[in-house]
Amino acid sequence: MNVQSTPRVLGAALAVAVVVAVLSIRLSPFRDYQIAEIAIEVTAVAGLTILTGLSGQVSLGHGAFMAIGAYATALLLLHLSWPFIVVLVIAAAITAIAGAVVGVAAARLRGPYLAGATLLLGVALPAVADAYPGTFGGDQGLNVVFSTPGFLGVSFPLTRWQAWVCSAVALVTLVLLANLSRSRVGRNWRAVRDDEVAAALAGVNVARARVLAFVVSATCAGLAGALLAIVTELVAPGAFTITLSIALLTGAVIGGLGTLPGAVWGSLVIVLVPTYATDVATSHGLSSSVASNIPVAAYGVVLILVMLVFPQGIQGAVRWLLGLAGVVPARARRVAPVPDISPDASEAPAGRRAALLDSSPRPSEGSPPQSQEKEDTQ
Repeated sequence: MNVQSTPRVLGAALAVAVVVAVLSIRLSPFRDYQIAEIAIEVTAVAGLTILTGLSGQVSLGHGAFMAIGAYATALLLLHLSWPFIVVLVIAAAITAIAGAVVGVAAARLRGPYLAGATLLLGVALPAVADAYPGTFGGDQGLNVVFSTPGFLGVSFPLTRWQAWVCSAVALVTLVLLANLSRSRVGRNWRAVRDDEVAAALAGVNVARARVLAFVVSATCAGLAGALLAIVTELVAPGAFTITLSIALLTGAVIGGLGTLPGAVWGSLVIVLVPTYATDVATSHGLSSSVASNIPVAAYGVVLILVMLVFPQGIQGAVRWLLGLAGVVPARARRVAPVPDISPDASEAPAGRRAALLDSSPRPSEGSPPQSQEKEDTQ
């Protein structure tokens, strides 16, 4: 872990937590629901941007890992009624195991083959609920009971508590991923992404690094699925289609691959753009069939604009604007100039003095002496 950057990351997380708490108190319950939804997307997209941006592995099936975390949460709350924090940890552990299994297989695949394998996982896994309706509820899904704790009072809104829980989990996830990306593990991921052969020659276990990236990313997706279960209070296979996986990857690309602030920007786009696009379509009197397609078109327009203008995503645009404003990123460091410690010819020993005189530049043949040059310039 990078100990020097930890206080700065913790300070930023605490500041964001205060802002989220104030906004949730002042805004309506619908906005609380949107805050919770943004936090869920941030948790999932952050893990995906680590997987794709740092280790170079493309996944089109992260919706399946969210489904694993959501169904694990629903089953544990339904049958065991354990505290949610315990259920959250167990759901994350179950998803991590699933990510390790998939990661071992994915470590042997590259490029489109890896994308195709994860795409198959994202399509096939939600169908398990239909195959075992007695356990997973079939198409109707499973109901999740999540209530406000008693110490907050009876009148405390459930949506506000959901927003607080989701935001807290998202911030903790971002802090852990920020330190992990700056550690030796993160450097190994970057080495594997840039050149696997060079990384292996440098002593990096390429297969282990790729599997570990899949485990971390799947764990984040499982946490997001658990949060989605308590916010929607229903876990059904229709919520984990391939569209969800593509939306997560789209958010990572729009925000900026490999950057955790980019995960936040991408999540804001995923959640807010469809809502506002639908509101605009409805206010202009468009039919419901046309209004339902407006968010998809808005996704495409935003993605095309970002890729054309800022190929590094929204976070790349933010860095560019900060560069224009003269703000130097915190992680940039000035390299101190190396002082010239070579001794003067008059202070050097006799033998060394002769060597210095021999190595000094001499005027070429036909060139005027130094004094003549001065006279000519005058």
